[in-house]
Amino acid sequence: MANAWKRENNKQPKLLSPILLILSLSLLLLLFLFVFSARSPSNPPNSTLFVTQVYPIPSFNCLESPQAHPVVANIVENLKYPFLYSLSDFGSLPDKPHKNIVRLLKGKPFRKPDISATIQQLLEGMKGRNGLVVDVGANVGMASFAAAVMGFKVLAFEPVIENLKRICDGIWFNRVADLVTVFEAAVSDRIGNITFYKLVGRLDNSAVSANGAKLAFKSNEEIAFQVRTIPLDELIPNSEPVLLLKIDVQGWEYHVLKGAVKLLSRKKDAAPYLIYEEDERLLQASNSSAKEIRDFLHGVGYSHCVQHGTDAHCTKDLTSPLANVRHLAAWCLSFHRAVTTIWALASVLAEKGQVFLDAHSSFSIVTFIDALMFFFSSLLFKKIYD
Repeated sequence: MANAWKRENNKQPKLLSPILLILSLSLLLLLFLFVFSARSPSNPPNSTLFVTQVYPIPSFNCLESPQAHPVVANIVENLKYPFLYSLSDFGSLPDKPHKNIVRLLKGKPFRKPDISATIQQLLEGMKGRNGLVVDVGANVGMASFAAAVMGFKVLAFEPVIENLKRICDGIWFNRVADLVTVFEAAVSDRIGNITFYKLVGRLDNSAVSANGAKLAFKSNEEIAFQVRTIPLDELIPNSEPVLLLKIDVQGWEYHVLKGAVKLLSRKKDAAPYLIYEEDERLLQASNSSAKEIRDFLHGVGYSHCVQHGTDAHCTKDLTSPLANVRHLAAWCLSFHRAVTTIWALASVLAEKGQVFLDAHSSFSIVTFIDALMFFFSSLLFKKIYD
């Protein structure tokens, strides 16, 4: 037994074969990679990484801004992507409070702003595309937050400090600080300063023109102050894609557009969808007109504008009735050609006995539909070239 014990101890340990060693190391490496990837932070699905952009003017710092008070905020009703915003105008308390305050006291959400619904409907079809939403005349952020809660990056411009404080409220309430960049500035066609008029009790009607600010509310007090101006072309580089540009500046729209010539002159697939307020009275108060704006837009390629209330929606996608007729005629002709080809192939296969073809039942139906398509395509092409 002693000798046997010695013989066992004298045996040399077997080394792992090269193949087994490689497999073991591979398994250890895979295990390490799995553990490392599981512990490392990952981006949530459908998230977009945004590179921090340095702008020629500083953005508004909500953390250093005085806190707005009192804060009256609520969620917006009937939106696919709901958000909260904070009121800047409370109405005449206590006799005639703002309508949304009355709704809040009744346990109802704030009324859905038209612009919020419009923005979300448009951006729904732009999901997956990289680009900015630019909100000129942001007020309290009803357009900005509508876009931000959908995951879009927003540049918001607002010169009135009371409104800026409410935007800061909304950034916190909606948790969109990484998506919304705010500038305390009025967008125009030149860099400098300009006198701005805010209307007490109706801050949404504040304007560059004193007449424009008081056009609908002549009895409200107006306060003049100086504000920085900057053109969009000075702030947004050519390399920065822009999906949508919304402008609501109480008659100053023409000056905003003139300061965005480079942006608006981009090629059709890179030019932003444009929404701007087109109120003739407000435009005339700022010495411009709807015709002047339309002529300017036509010059940079925006030849298709549709009116929605007091807002104009403009694109470079010209879908005229004639273009629709051409598309329909081409579709009908393509259908005719496809049916003819398929039927010819089926007939050949039937002659070879590879398929069974019931000519009486199927051919009559297909031929009837095909004849209709050919007839309609002929009429449509005649209409085009007449």
